[in-house]
Amino acid sequence: MGTAQTLPRKLNPKTASGPALRAFFRLADRWGLDVEQQMLLLGVAARSTFFKWKKDQDGHLSMDTLERISYLLGIFKSLHILLPDKDAADAWIKKSNTSSVFGGKSALDRMLSGHVSDLYVVRQYLDAQRGGWG
Repeated sequence: MGTAQTLPRKLNPKTASGPALRAFFRLADRWGLDVEQQMLLLGVAARSTFFKWKKDQDGHLSMDTLERISYLLGIFKSLHILLPDKDAADAWIKKSNTSSVFGGKSALDRMLSGHVSDLYVVRQYLDAQRGGWG
């Protein structure tokens, strides 16, 4: 799958994991996500792993989890470019959307499917809205 935000080929998960987790938890706080939503977005099934990551703000993430966080950060950035009002940008993911991409549901509903491909679709949609490729 082509990616809107490609991870560097030589990315070291050991050094990237801490900063990625810290950024994710700040984003989750801004979006008002509950624990289950955060776990689905990260693609983590074990609550113990999730709470360890949350407590330590560090860990050794898989490339899948790093890819998920990369898409989420790209979505966050795109929203703040498209909607300069911080509150409006952060609220957008929970609002219903009539675009065929969302079928009347919110972007968050789509992203909570658990599939990384849905994060990609939301990111691509926002890139297209910004006039980028999509």
